[in-house]
Amino acid sequence: MVGAFSGRALDAGLFRPTLILGISIQLVGIFTMSVAKTYWQPLLTQGICTGIGGGIFFCPVVGLVSTYFAKKRGMAIGIITTGNSVGGLIYPVVVRQLLDKVGFGWTVRVLGFINVVSLAVVLAFMKTRLPPRTTGPIIDTSAFRDPPYMIHILGMCFLMAPVYFVFYYIASFARDELDMSYNSSLNLVIILNGIGIPARVLPGFIADRYIGPLNTFSCCLLINVVMLWAWVGVHSIPSFYVFTIIHGLGAATFQSLFPTSIAALSNDITKSGTRLGMAFTVISFSGLVGGPISGALLKVAGGNYVVPMCWAASSTMIGMGLCMTARGGKHGCCWKTRC
Repeated sequence: MVGAFSGRALDAGLFRPTLILGISIQLVGIFTMSVAKTYWQPLLTQGICTGIGGGIFFCPVVGLVSTYFAKKRGMAIGIITTGNSVGGLIYPVVVRQLLDKVGFGWTVRVLGFINVVSLAVVLAFMKTRLPPRTTGPIIDTSAFRDPPYMIHILGMCFLMAPVYFVFYYIASFARDELDMSYNSSLNLVIILNGIGIPARVLPGFIADRYIGPLNTFSCCLLINVVMLWAWVGVHSIPSFYVFTIIHGLGAATFQSLFPTSIAALSNDITKSGTRLGMAFTVISFSGLVGGPISGALLKVAGGNYVVPMCWAASSTMIGMGLCMTARGGKHGCCWKTRC
């Protein structure tokens, strides 16, 4: 939600102060959560404080990378977003190994120290390239007169809500519907994140080298739609592993290319931070309601996972249609056009 402000701060040459502010707030949230005792305390520390901190520095980091690369932007952003998948591999393993041995407090502190080291590397090596754009509003009003950009952002709102549905419910589905053990169900989460490491880099390479970011993004959305509908027919553990791997490829491609797809619709590189920040601010509301919507649907359906599955697949179909419409509005309907 704070992306519009932090994105504009990047364009204004305030990358490092913004990065320090975001990192500090996030670390405060993580370490104070280690002493949480009641429900409202992790809600305030992890849910709000850590979220605000991450939101402050995420947009400038992605926006800064996009200013360094034009031809290989997709692969560059894909490489930096592999950190999400690496974290998705490391954090569950750390929690599983430490929680029973050292307790909740020190487990969270260890995760916090991992963040300290990782973010210190970011702070040490990332530097701005373009001269600051000191004038101009926080909101780029010209974006509202850019139909492809606006349609694409609307499509992203339909896409972001269901994309994390699988991450939230893959383990519980495995336990409730397939009778998998608790540890085996957590392994699915690790696989889903692990497959994202190559899946975030390779599509960026394909986008840069062959068909362009918007075309690659459309292909990944098609995979997501097909796999979400296919989930309805999963009734065995082997088929669920296959689903997890293929959907993990599509979901990771989506997560790595959606910033690139937004940047591809912006003609002025000096406004890339502002445009990305505006997009992240709007899209964040969609990501916020995705979990509650899927949970409410599951509750209303009496634990029948087919209902939230159909919602996720339908919402992804609508988002895919809108994003393809934006692509056509920007570059025409010929799919041979590299864009």
